[in-house]
Amino acid sequence: MSYSDQIDPEVLFALDTYPAERYIAIGDDPLTAREMTEAINREMRANLPPTDVAIEELSIPGPDCDIPIVVYQPPGPAPRGGLLWMHGGGYIVGVARDDARCIEFAEVVGCTVVSVDYRLAPEATYKESIADCFAALNWMVENASELGIDSSRVAIGGGSAGGGLTAGLAHYNRDNKGPELAFQLMIYPMIDDTHDTPSGHADTCPTIWNRTVSFKAWKMYLGDEYGTENVSPYAAAARATDLTGLPPALVIVGALDLFRDENIDYAQRLMIAGVPTDLLVYAGMFHGAEMAAPEAAASKQMRQGYLTSLKRAIG
Repeated sequence: MSYSDQIDPEVLFALDTYPAERYIAIGDDPLTAREMTEAINREMRANLPPTDVAIEELSIPGPDCDIPIVVYQPPGPAPRGGLLWMHGGGYIVGVARDDARCIEFAEVVGCTVVSVDYRLAPEATYKESIADCFAALNWMVENASELGIDSSRVAIGGGSAGGGLTAGLAHYNRDNKGPELAFQLMIYPMIDDTHDTPSGHADTCPTIWNRTVSFKAWKMYLGDEYGTENVSPYAAAARATDLTGLPPALVIVGALDLFRDENIDYAQRLMIAGVPTDLLVYAGMFHGAEMAAPEAAASKQMRQGYLTSLKRAIG
């Protein structure tokens, strides 16, 4: 059976949503890929329905430069739960203005969302990216009262590369005695630089995240550590040997995702380490399908899976 034959019929059309040239550019011409990604993001924002969520763009002090963030505040009483959100984009593209996801989190979960514009590869490596996210997390907790956040109900989360940063940040935060975290939300996280699994070797479509572009992205993100045995778990959480003491987790992935097997393995290892962990795997779904085809029944079911888990944790 071909790859496209396994895809849920309602999301099949979304294979053509993003041009293959964008994924080629991510690996070969990041600046062009960023321009293409921002154009897609602007179009998505323009097509979103009206919302009562207040959106504010700010800049906060970082470890060695200011960090742009976007704060999404739902209407209603405070204090409320808080989510530090890290956008996707293979560690190469993407911006903090991730309205489609963050507005939905704020509306459905009723939480304040702080989305961080962490530094990207190849200009930076994972060391700068994780430092930016850790700084944003600390700022968020230190300013919880002003943000209307209950500091005992703070989660971290992200999709794809943002999910990988979530996993890495959970380790970094534990090891550096950062704030207590209530939850980590990992949506098809990019956590394994080897992709040495059946799903990592499986054929995919050139118009979605695939093995070729993923290795190019990892090479830029890891810098000198790429291809060595010394890759930090803060960069690739699948490399971690100690998963104890991490916050409760949800790992969610599509059955046709390049990351499927590494995500399933990581969730199982979290469970073995005693971390309360839910694992959700959705048949017929490829990487990012629930956002590319948001009205499909399978997409709604997948999003409801992580919205419900997050609401249970910090709502």
